[in-house]
Amino acid sequence: MQSKYKVGLLRLNLLLAALFPALMVASAHDLSEAMLLGLAAAWLAISAGLVEFSHRRPPLVPWQLLPSLLLGALLWSSAERYPFWLWAWAALVMLPQPAWMAALNILLAGASWAWLARLMPIEQALAAGLVFALLLVLGLSRARRLTPLHGQARGRVSLEPGLRLWPRTRLASDLARERGRAERDGTYAELLLVRTRRRHLWQVARQLCEMTRRFEHCYRLDARTLAALLICRDATQANGRRETLLGHLPRVERVRAIPLQRARPLTEELHALERQAAPLDVTQGVKPDAED
Repeated sequence: MQSKYKVGLLRLNLLLAALFPALMVASAHDLSEAMLLGLAAAWLAISAGLVEFSHRRPPLVPWQLLPSLLLGALLWSSAERYPFWLWAWAALVMLPQPAWMAALNILLAGASWAWLARLMPIEQALAAGLVFALLLVLGLSRARRLTPLHGQARGRVSLEPGLRLWPRTRLASDLARERGRAERDGTYAELLLVRTRRRHLWQVARQLCEMTRRFEHCYRLDARTLAALLICRDATQANGRRETLLGHLPRVERVRAIPLQRARPLTEELHALERQAAPLDVTQGVKPDAED
């Protein structure tokens, strides 16, 4: 099944889920209950609209924090009307999430059960607590298995649909591949590091992707740094292409160009870019220490 069909099915499920709390707004007893249900419906509907819109930022925080807070607030304010929503915590802890987010979900889930338990006979409260705890453990174990798969998937996904802009995790394998290809084919490969301001990063990234060839890729290294792999016939052509690129990237603060055959580890090149005295100087790199 192609990913676009999976995205369409996910969007449909989110919209159907949004319809459920939206219909419940009319039967709410007070304004606070209606607002919580309305916010839950809005969160699900907006999530459906943003699916596949952009992968710039991980959809975990604060976007994932909002449904946990809404669910906890709804159970706290209207426990006697919505006790069955307690089981939604098992679905929330199943999602890939940071450790602190998982701990917060467990804390809120436990508080929700304790708040509901006061409304039930002790035997029902204990039985529900045991089943609830088992579901939470199963959800956490599934999240633990999904987390590395989620990270691998994000490493293979473009950060913005339609652009050849990839996360930093992909650059290491691409550097090794392009270095070997350049040696085999006798071409000239160059790593271009570009430093800009935070507020200009995505604008510069789009321009960089548009100005490179379709077989060349760009990368977001951090909140201010981009990288591009340029493939040329020789150093002379690379110099001309670099000058053209820089002429159309006016918001760039600092640039560093390194031939792949002479490139050091990426962390060292980034430190060199940080220490670079001239903001717009283009350096040609140095031989790795292993070649000294």
